[in-house]
Amino acid sequence: MSARPFRTFNAALLAASALAWPTIGLAQEAPTVLDVIEIQSESNDILVQEGYVAKQDRIGTKVDTPIADIPQAISVITQDQIEDQKPRTLNETLSYTASANPNGFGFDSRYDAFTLRGFPSYYNGIFRDGLRQYNGPSAWFKTEPYGIEGLTVLKGPASSLYGISGPGGLVNLVTKRPKDEPFREIELLLGGNDRYQAAFDLSGPANEDGTLLYRLTGLARQSNTDLPGYADDKLYLAPAVTWKPDEGTKLTVLGEISQAVSGGTAFFYNPAYGEVSNLYEGDPAWNDFTGLQGRIGYELEHRFNDTLTVRQNLRFNAVDADLQYSGHYLVDPSDPDDLARYWGHYKENAKNFVVDNQAQFEFDTGPVSHVAVAGLDYSWTDYEAQNATSYVSVEDIENMPMSFSGSQRMHQIGAYVHDQMQWNNFTLFASGRYDWVDTQSVDYLFNETEQTDSAFSGRVGVSYRTDWGIIPYANYSTSFSPNIGFVYDSATNERRVARPTRGEQVEIGVKYEIPDYNAIINASVFNIDQTDGVVYDGTFDDAGNQRQRQLDLNSRGFELEAATTLDNGISLVGSYTYMRMKIDRGAAGTEGNELSSTPNHIFSLWGQYRFRDGAMAGLGLGAGVRYVGESFGDDQNSFKNDDRIFVDASVSYDFGVRNPELEGLLMQVNAKNLFDERKKICTAGNCYWDEGRSVFGSLRYRF
Repeated sequence: MSARPFRTFNAALLAASALAWPTIGLAQEAPTVLDVIEIQSESNDILVQEGYVAKQDRIGTKVDTPIADIPQAISVITQDQIEDQKPRTLNETLSYTASANPNGFGFDSRYDAFTLRGFPSYYNGIFRDGLRQYNGPSAWFKTEPYGIEGLTVLKGPASSLYGISGPGGLVNLVTKRPKDEPFREIELLLGGNDRYQAAFDLSGPANEDGTLLYRLTGLARQSNTDLPGYADDKLYLAPAVTWKPDEGTKLTVLGEISQAVSGGTAFFYNPAYGEVSNLYEGDPAWNDFTGLQGRIGYELEHRFNDTLTVRQNLRFNAVDADLQYSGHYLVDPSDPDDLARYWGHYKENAKNFVVDNQAQFEFDTGPVSHVAVAGLDYSWTDYEAQNATSYVSVEDIENMPMSFSGSQRMHQIGAYVHDQMQWNNFTLFASGRYDWVDTQSVDYLFNETEQTDSAFSGRVGVSYRTDWGIIPYANYSTSFSPNIGFVYDSATNERRVARPTRGEQVEIGVKYEIPDYNAIINASVFNIDQTDGVVYDGTFDDAGNQRQRQLDLNSRGFELEAATTLDNGISLVGSYTYMRMKIDRGAAGTEGNELSSTPNHIFSLWGQYRFRDGAMAGLGLGAGVRYVGESFGDDQNSFKNDDRIFVDASVSYDFGVRNPELEGLLMQVNAKNLFDERKKICTAGNCYWDEGRSVFGSLRYRF
């Protein structure tokens, strides 16, 4: 019954990696400390980075712009930070980012479920290479951190350029793309719970004149977890090709095919409201969540002259999800120990196509310099789901025919303009967009609904760069997002198609690029009003889907974030967020309350130090602390979640610092939640457990 088809491929990849390892001379008469030569894996194509500090990106404006000049809060997780921390999921990648909270559902590697500035961002806030990555209710496109070279978090509404997205902001994943110099990497990793992983990353010119570049990234993993019958297996392959026939033309094709098998159930039995037991709900005989996903697309750019550049970005992706899950239910309410088991089967497929056409104009009007963009994008997405439930046995659910659970198709067209103007030290951004969205929905009773939505969204922002590196800024922005799926009306309790979510933000902040140092500090205050946001309410319908409702929210807070990488081997990234998330309109008894599992205080700090010389040259030490403050466990604010402190650590050794024959060889050990902090966390009244300590080691060779 297991869906773990990885053993043969994994063994082959491990063997291939071992054969590719160089012959190494281990005996040295007089170790000599050498100058450190670092082979970087990032391409610095659309995200320019230096250590933990990002310098330039395209996501904030759709044109290459220094990040410090963008009048909006932006966080970047660079390739170096990813390599040092070795996150296993997108949630872990965001763990040290201001206003990002991936801690609301405990241990659950099935989904990348996180919030930005308090708002759920996993359905409408994930973008890849500037194009929205749509998710169905369960058919989510899962991110493999090894396959990206960084990610950008744009805080607050961003619909004025990117269309459908949430008021909390968006996360843009930057796919590893071809490099113009040879790069080869193989890595072996093993850890607790029988975790075995092999990966490779190859890139460079494919012809003599360098007009054709390639990159091929792959990974195979076989792993158990602390939960019985809950796997964490994956096969991942991502090819990429860039063609540059001349200086003004570039075409990059990006693809992926991936299959992942995780556990189908991550839940523990809740014996009473606001309580969680150690009784795991999953049945090891029926607990595979298999996801097959693929994407193919391209980025085409041509610069006609100094004034006009045109781009077209296009992608198609699809996800097939097959979820086996189970749980317990109380047979006799008078006997808390009289439990029986049920089994469920849920299948869903989701497909999405998106294309973005844009023209960039560079010109001057008197003393004002302009970089303007005009664009038109189109997307369609659809999903269909089936389900079955048995109260008899695993054999019964295996053979049970599945019933239609719902479907939805959405078409969206958006037209936008953006102008960023510079005059002396001032930068002014003005963006506007209009979206037309048509949605056709069919519920599990085959009731058909058609809905048409349209809206304008905009952004105005201004920043001023002082001579000493301090850059104050302010912005006003709005968002618009039709919702895929159905919700239950808070007033009538009837199931209906979700209304679009709208958001409005005012933000004031300051950025400080410390002169003569590779360091930046950001601080901001924000106020966001959202109408018709979608949240889970902790109950389930007859089709086995957790009910969602719409409510109005207000998020108000303060962020402080800093990042640096210095020449002495020190790298730091830290953040602090104070936020209050209030329900303005919601279910009875919740108005004026704080949204569940939304802490007022979140703090994080990670530091990495690499010894450059002396007896410890080549050694790297990293440590981090993540503090998640108290929050309410339900929207009624009837009980609280405790605060939690998680400590992470790493130790590495670069063999090439002392031995030229070992150049490129790095050994690293990472520990997540080092002190095994494991507490309950409740969201909308449902309670989960945090993941305990995990330790794994890796051996990487670059050549």
